[in-house]
Amino acid sequence: MASDSPTPLRSVLYMPASNARAVAKARGLDCDAVVLDLEDAVAPAMKASARTALVAEAQAGGFGHRRLLARINALADGGEDDLAVLAAAPLDAVLAPKVDDAADVAALSAAMDRLGYAPAVALWVMIETPRAALAVERIADMAATTRLAALVLGLNDLAKDTGMVQAPGRAAFVPVLSATLLAARANGLVALDGVCNAIDDGTRLEEECAQARAFGYDGKTLIHPSQLPVANRAFAPSPQDLAEAEAIVAAFADPAHADAGALRVNGRMAERLHRDMALRLIAQAAAIAARSPAPPHAESGPSI
Repeated sequence: MASDSPTPLRSVLYMPASNARAVAKARGLDCDAVVLDLEDAVAPAMKASARTALVAEAQAGGFGHRRLLARINALADGGEDDLAVLAAAPLDAVLAPKVDDAADVAALSAAMDRLGYAPAVALWVMIETPRAALAVERIADMAATTRLAALVLGLNDLAKDTGMVQAPGRAAFVPVLSATLLAARANGLVALDGVCNAIDDGTRLEEECAQARAFGYDGKTLIHPSQLPVANRAFAPSPQDLAEAEAIVAAFADPAHADAGALRVNGRMAERLHRDMALRLIAQAAAIAARSPAPPHAESGPSI
């Protein structure tokens, strides 16, 4: 999926594939995508049964507008078995962790081809190792020849492997945030921020979402349903943004400005590139509005 698509990916929620109650709940949550997790959220003894459960849940459907993904294990840690089983599941994408370099992306994509995944099933990869952070440009370049469609930050693992501290403001991770976003945009990829571990700290989540939005990220990966409203609001056009975009589009649509390269709109200069940005923002707002609404109670309930 190209990054300029209006299809929203504001909120991407991880749910353990081994937890049937959590997966059932995900079908009614106000998220843009659900990632059924076979990696960190599943105990080693339950990996095999979780694979079977994930295929059954995907085949059962009922996820509506939500994109459905499966996060596999690293190739060296059971990921090949995951890929073999999941080929039968109707997924939108496979999310691969612990990718180190472009060769890993090529191997994952080739395996999906060999196992018979439908052409529309994309590959998303996590940028969560020191090697991946250093090779993110080369990894993103693989979009031209593989199924690669998204880069997803995994700052917990990066912190573990580097000693970088996830303090408020995430100053230590700013270079990674920037490099990953630039690599994604240079190759038409979706870019998603990593999770916020502070489930009960709404302020911290709002700050991380605002930071990622300022960097240009499409959305944020999440670990609890209670985090959905903040992410959905942060990565959606605000009423003020939408009104400004509509004013810019209207100004350039005026026949009197047919030959104008730049206009003054509400006291600010707007060029044709701003019109293009405004059109994308309006399309994003329309895509969000067109989604089926979630049930009123969908964002409440116990932790997964």
